[in-house]
Amino acid sequence: QVQLAESGGGLVQAGGSLRLSCAASGNFFSINVMGWYRQAPGNERELVAASVTGGSTNYADSVKGRFTISRDYAKNTVYLQMNSLKPEDTALYYCNAVVRATLRNKAVDYWGQGTQVTVSS
Repeated sequence: QVQLAESGGGLVQAGGSLRLSCAASGNFFSINVMGWYRQAPGNERELVAASVTGGSTNYADSVKGRFTISRDYAKNTVYLQMNSLKPEDTALYYCNAVVRATLRNKAVDYWGQGTQVTVSS
């Protein structure tokens, strides 16, 4: 099993910054992707940013130039630096990891519990 522990959400004024962290723990062979999704009330969950292990990053158009995703591979941790926050960034942010339990297993999605980000105008 894999556990994802998120931290760093909170309340911030528009134009401010927050940094989210998510650490993966448990027994697994490899992490293929780590990323962040968000869900605002009445909306579907959407991709914010993703980091492919040893490869590319991907961002939602709405956050490009403002958010930066990064990884600490030694700590199995992903970060999301959020700058120039806007009220429309308000949502519950979920950490996601695509993990292979063993070399023979297919990769499986794991989710964190979510951390609230609220941006006031």
